[in-house]
Amino acid sequence: MSLSIDSKVTLNNGVQMPQFGLGVWQTSNKNASQSVQWAIANGYRAIDTAKQYGNEAGVGDGLKKAIADNNLNREDIFLTTKIYDGDQGYDSAIENFEGQLKALQVDYVDLLLVHWPVTDKYLDTWRALETIYKEGKARAIGISNFDIIRMKDILKHGSVKPAVNQMEFNPLCQEDDIKAFCDENNIYLEAWSPLGSGSVLNDSRLQKFADKYNKTVAQVILRWDLQRGIITIPKSIHEDRIKQNADIFDFELSDEDVQEINNYNIEKRAIWYGDFYWYGNPEGYRDSVSHIED
Repeated sequence: MSLSIDSKVTLNNGVQMPQFGLGVWQTSNKNASQSVQWAIANGYRAIDTAKQYGNEAGVGDGLKKAIADNNLNREDIFLTTKIYDGDQGYDSAIENFEGQLKALQVDYVDLLLVHWPVTDKYLDTWRALETIYKEGKARAIGISNFDIIRMKDILKHGSVKPAVNQMEFNPLCQEDDIKAFCDENNIYLEAWSPLGSGSVLNDSRLQKFADKYNKTVAQVILRWDLQRGIITIPKSIHEDRIKQNADIFDFELSDEDVQEINNYNIEKRAIWYGDFYWYGNPEGYRDSVSHIED
């Protein structure tokens, strides 16, 4: 399987998206800016953020500097952001998206996602994304954290098919049913938390593959993602780790090793619908934008 840091997948509307990129969840504006600059300088061409992360301004700053420093154009970078849960609904999503563009210092994004399927709002939010897409302010639109029931709802009531469903995905949480549904409906699955927020790195079963291929456990997991046809966006705020995460194109896992890692799946999600107030949990997470101190 020939893969490189420049490898792209073709979304269902014909837009090409890098299969490998940088995520910036739980990152301050200062660190997000620096991480974006390091990533782009080291060949990354996809950046994933969200209003809820509280760092769109930092990403925008880093993106602007990296494009200038590396003699690139805006079109060379694939930028993803997401509609914040507290902004969901048709009018609210459209109005607040303009602020996201301003924070990111761009006039369009390459992929815009509904961050979570907020109860009684996500269909109206999807209509807003369709409007934004038709106006050319997003080259592709998609969803995040949508189960099959809610994906079917979007397919039934929407006029544009989602291009991507971004899900928690790692060796212990492989979303088998959701991935199968996405494959059947030409929707790409994209991994958030591909390294399990670090916890999967301590799974001793994966160390034997790291030893076999003379790679780190993280590199084995990210290579496994790519060979599964998953779009993956590992997060790091350290330049050496950003480089290391991308050093996965000089080896290939055997089919047998891919299958063995597939067998580790126990659908161990870190967060799901019942953890949210909007799903009816009075003790659940309420809408808030994270602002991590620099």
